[in-house]
Formats: sequence, structure tokens, C-alpha cells
Amino acid sequence: ALALFYACSSPNKTEPAIPRDEKIEQQVEALLKKMTLEEKIGQMTELVIDVVVDRERSTPENLVLNEAILDTVIGKYKVGSILNAPGVAQTKEKWQEIITIIQEKSMKEIGIPCIYGLDQNHGTTYTLGGTIFPQPINMSATFNRSLVRQGASITAYETKASSVPWTYNPTVDLGRDPRWPRMWENYGEDAYMNAQMGREAVIGFQGEDPNNIGKEKIAVSMKHFMGYGAAVSGKDRTPAIISEQDLREKHFAPFVEAVRAGALTIMVNSASINGLPVHADYRLLTQWLKEELNWDGMIITDWADINNLYTREKIAANKKEAIKIAINAGIDMAMEPYNWDFCILLKELVDEGEVKMSRIDDAVRRVLRLKYRLGLFETPVYDHKDFPLFGSDEHYQVAVQAAEESMVLLKNQNQILPLAQGKKILL
Repeated sequence: ALALFYACSSPNKTEPAIPRDEKIEQQVEALLKKMTLEEKIGQMTELVIDVVVDRERSTPENLVLNEAILDTVIGKYKVGSILNAPGVAQTKEKWQEIITIIQEKSMKEIGIPCIYGLDQNHGTTYTLGGTIFPQPINMSATFNRSLVRQGASITAYETKASSVPWTYNPTVDLGRDPRWPRMWENYGEDAYMNAQMGREAVIGFQGEDPNNIGKEKIAVSMKHFMGYGAAVSGKDRTPAIISEQDLREKHFAPFVEAVRAGALTIMVNSASINGLPVHADYRLLTQWLKEELNWDGMIITDWADINNLYTREKIAANKKEAIKIAINAGIDMAMEPYNWDFCILLKELVDEGEVKMSRIDDAVRRVLRLKYRLGLFETPVYDHKDFPLFGSDEHYQVAVQAAEESMVLLKNQNQILPLAQGKKILL
């Protein structure tokens, strides 16, 4: 019934999926008018933290950033986003130190704060001492909406204690093939279950006002839009063949629910659906997601996926053509993640008229809007001391409850367990 409702309903174009905030829109437009093309393209670029780490001076326990490379990445190319943990989880104190350096450089060189993102898949996985929750497939097995919301809320609080305002979660791919190696990361095979749990996670992470993400909340990035868990081979990042009806009624449904709950960003399926890479699919990215839902959020690629358009999918002759295809299809931010040549090539495409300034401005509006909604201009860095419940027993007890409620008991038919010595089973 839910899927049919989504398929048959016609979104009201006069009502945005996320209510319009006039103050934010005015701030976005005022800043956009002042920006150079280089600054705009930099805001559309995301690099991995490894790029700016000083390898000679760093150890896993003591990360040191390379000031000269920071000058290049932020000073010259105006890069507006960085992601990931540098090899191992860091303490909340170290995260605050890292983010402070990056934000000070960003505000000095660009006047726009950086947005930092982490994959907090099942709790505070990239900050030492944080609270860990069962994987999403287990959270789904609790059938407890409020527990999913509470877990996301705790993760948001503890992530913000590290001054990180953005997570690439929740995952609402429909896990339609048991061979798929990321089945643990979503809420199972069912469209309704993923829609319901995804909605609760969005509200838990972001709160109920997407225009004002509070001190203890962070932005989500729903993933992977869409059909990612239905690959024909069962392997990760491989093609899917999905009927139009199933695509519309089932795979789209959790993302529609998430958007209506205020999801601020969405990450794209790395592979292809029915022969067309999703990163190149104007219909899905722009028409279905942005226009039909009247959604003003931001679309980000997955890891190096624009590059895949020419290295793996072979629909582009080279990286420059791949960038042209992806940006024109509706991509707003490129998770590069290792090379800033994206900035150079996209500028060339704009100068050559291959990518219109209107498309650049639309993408940058979405990036700036996200940063204003997060309050990053006012508070680019938080003091970890202002989050006394980080790693607390109070949070731990919620994780214990989630683990207990997610346990599934199996019947020991024919006394198969314990396994007798020498017995063979097929799993």
C-alpha cells in the first residue's frame, strides 16, 4: 500500500519537501553572488583526509596535517568538504583539533566553512570511546521504530562531540539478494521496513527541523540511490536489472519517505540500473529526486564514482567527459576523493560551455544551503567538553537494549546443534 501510494501520488509542486527558509535563501544568494567560479567549483569537491595528512610526521595515535597541502587544497582550489577517518578512529579531542585546523583555514581562505563527513554506520564508529550499536540489519530486527530513532540521536550527539556535522547514513537500499556483501548495512529486503526505519533514523540524526540542525544533531546522507542492493551478480557495486514498476514502487519508496522526513543529502548508487550508470542518469537524479519531490537537498557521489564512468562503465572517453556527464545529470558534490583535478577539469568544462553556469549555481546553492542549515557559519567547531554524555553509561544501556531486542532465536530442529564432529553443512 505504501509503495502504491508513492507510485500513484503526484507531488504538490507548490510545497517543497523541506520547507523553504527565507533567511537561509537570502544568505545563500548573497554569498553566491560574491563567489568566483573557482570558489564555486571548490564547494562541489570533496577530498579524503589522507590527502592532507603529513605522512612523515604522523602516527596512528598522533595525526598531523600537512600545512603546505592544506594551502593547495583549501587555499588554491577552495575545496569545501573533507571526509573519512585517517586509518584509525581518533579521540574526540583529536577530532576537535583536526577540524579546528581545517575550519580556520577554510574561513581564512574562502570565508565558507568546510563540511566534514564520516560513515557512522552503527554508532560512533570513528571516534574512540564512542557508543557502538548493532548493525542496521539488527536494528531492523528489533521492529522498534523508537529505538532506531534513539540510536541515531545518540550517534548524532557523539559525532557532534567530534565537531563532525555529517554522516553518510542511513542506508535504505533494499537487500534483495542474500549474496550481497552489504546486507548488514541496511534494514532488509522490504520497502516498507526500510522506509519506516529510514525515516526514524533521519529524524534521530537531524531532529525535526531540517532548516535548523541543532547543536546535538547532524545531517544525513541517505544511500545508495537506488537499486544498489539488487545487483544481478549479488556483488557490491555491480549492475542491476529492475523493472520500472519495482524501481518506482519499491526501491524509490524509502528515499521518498526520507526526503519527506527532511533528509538533507543523498548518496548515489555506484553501479548501473538497466544499463545506465546512476551517476549519469538525469531522469533519476534530477527529474525523480529533485523536481518531482521538489527537494532542495544535495546529491553527492559515492567513492570515486565519477571516475568509474570512464574507467569501469565506459560511457565516457576520459575523466573530463565523465565529469560533464555526472554534473549535468544532477550531481552536486563529487567525492573524488584523492585528486583535485576535478576542480581544474570542471572549470574547463564551464569555460567551454559544456556545463552551464546555471547548473554550477544550482549545485553550489545546495551545498551552501546545507552548511547554513547546519549552522556551520556560526559554529564551525564544537568543544567536546560540551557533550558530557559522550560514551556514557546512559548511551551504553540503549545499545544493550538494542542488542537484546535484535536477537533472533532459531529452533534446533532434529537436534542439528551442537554440530557433531565430522558433520558437514551447507551455509
